[in-house]
Amino acid sequence: MARVGVIGGGAFGTAMACVLRRRGHDIAMWAREPEVADSINRERRNALFLRDVLLPEGIWATGDISGAARDANFVLLAPPAQHMRSVTQMLRAGLAKGTPVITCSKGIERGTSALMSQVLADTLPDSPLAVLSGPSFAAEIAIDLPTGVTLACDDPVLGAHLETAIGSPRFRVYLSDDVIGAQVGGVMKNVLAIACGIATGRKLGNNARATLVARGLAETVRLGLALGARIETFLGLSGIGDIDLSCNSPQSRNMSLGIALGEGRKLADVLAERITVQEGVHSAEGVVALACRLGVEMPITQAIDQLLNHGADLDRMIAALLSLPVGVETAVVPMLRRTGGVHP
Repeated sequence: MARVGVIGGGAFGTAMACVLRRRGHDIAMWAREPEVADSINRERRNALFLRDVLLPEGIWATGDISGAARDANFVLLAPPAQHMRSVTQMLRAGLAKGTPVITCSKGIERGTSALMSQVLADTLPDSPLAVLSGPSFAAEIAIDLPTGVTLACDDPVLGAHLETAIGSPRFRVYLSDDVIGAQVGGVMKNVLAIACGIATGRKLGNNARATLVARGLAETVRLGLALGARIETFLGLSGIGDIDLSCNSPQSRNMSLGIALGEGRKLADVLAERITVQEGVHSAEGVVALACRLGVEMPITQAIDQLLNHGADLDRMIAALLSLPVGVETAVVPMLRRTGGVHP
């Protein structure tokens, strides 16, 4: 049994606390909101973010971030991506040097276009890093429905140790050493889910949604390869697996946002009704900035960014995407040639 600190009291952090507690670990969870910590400790429920799930006994929540990390064998990080830097800066003083951290946050930092691994290299430079990603709705994880995820880690020994500590027959953890690829898939699935939600809300049909998934996957691969990821990562759980889940279910926060936009609602009005973060809104801007820097063509992502962050008209955006030249469906081949082909 290990002592594990879970940093972030949202739905996903709470769900992962359930997974870890079922494995027999001692769980201390940090929640920013006092009412979340109180409801977990008093009622075994996260009344704000996961109210319908009765949590396993033995999960302790606190507003003291250093206390949550004290004496931890490893720490799981689950704040919204845009708060990762500030949260881990607070965490740093209470985290023992060399304590492994696992980031579960699927996003890219707005303003810097930094992936979470790059943010953590700045804020927690003495902590070995792993990335948890894949198709994983929090509500299903919390009630122990079968789930498969990717755990990406540069250190195979650490990766194997963490897989043993986290994995179970109903929470299946597959190891990878492609830390960049696992993150790029997690970032892009949020953006593409908004696009697919718009197609659904606008009643453009299943053909259009499937086309967005396929062409969005091509954009994901192009960006990932430009950053040094491996193409096969995008064929796995943290790539097409996560994209498939988020782009096919209104349970996805980002897809449901897209549906509302496709139905004609204003972004500000939809966001004002929600307490949860739609990472795709922030990630679209960061991805476009990164793609411009790298010279990567990402027309779907650029269109979503223009709509969300620059006031573009929805119907004009759709018309512009439909008017793009189609060409030959070998979008990743030039990038593969420049990067020396598919790595083993």
